[in-house]
Amino acid sequence: MAAEPTTAPKPGGKTWEQRRIPAALLRYRVMAYVVGVLLAVLVLVAMPLKYLADEPRLVEVIGTLHGFLYAVFLLTAFDLALRARWTAKGILGVLLAGTVPFLSFVAERIVTRRTRAGERV
Repeated sequence: MAAEPTTAPKPGGKTWEQRRIPAALLRYRVMAYVVGVLLAVLVLVAMPLKYLADEPRLVEVIGTLHGFLYAVFLLTAFDLALRARWTAKGILGVLLAGTVPFLSFVAERIVTRRTRAGERV
């Protein structure tokens, strides 16, 4: 199990827990997985059904759901980014990761590891 970060004050005077990073990280992780799974289902199941079996309903449902939940993912990622004081490059990379199939899973692991270590993304 990863070591928990220290509770020493960060620049700005607040500790890791006072900025509520653990809760924001959990919200981000859940949304990264949800968006990643929906995007994978959209690309690997719904899109082939639409174009190979002329069945567009699944794309309409999953595509709309993914779009809405991607907006929620953006909010949770941005919330974590502000609390953990990410770099602009890190923010942009993580936000774009939800648009590439399977990349949100990779980004989630990197963000979790670095955030728990007290490092900036």
